[in-house]
Amino acid sequence: MVAIHPHAAARLELRGATAEEVVETVELGEEFPAKFDRTGFHRTFQGHYLWRAKVFDTKRVEAYAVFENHEWLVITVIVKFGRAS
Repeated sequence: MVAIHPHAAARLELRGATAEEVVETVELGEEFPAKFDRTGFHRTFQGHYLWRAKVFDTKRVEAYAVFENHEWLVITVIVKFGRAS
């Protein structure tokens, strides 16, 4: 189970991610250790993304979470857009 902290949820659109992408990143992405006893997850999505008047082919979503009450609680999300090479 994955929950998104209200603070993180409020910023998803500003950063170019959707709640569905964040959940998929936690459930299916690669896990890695992060600072402050958190766990990071990342996943790269392929597609056609329009972000700040530019077109990109990839979107890398990074979700930082803590495991509490038998679920992942996503604290923050970082999004990086890229072009296929």
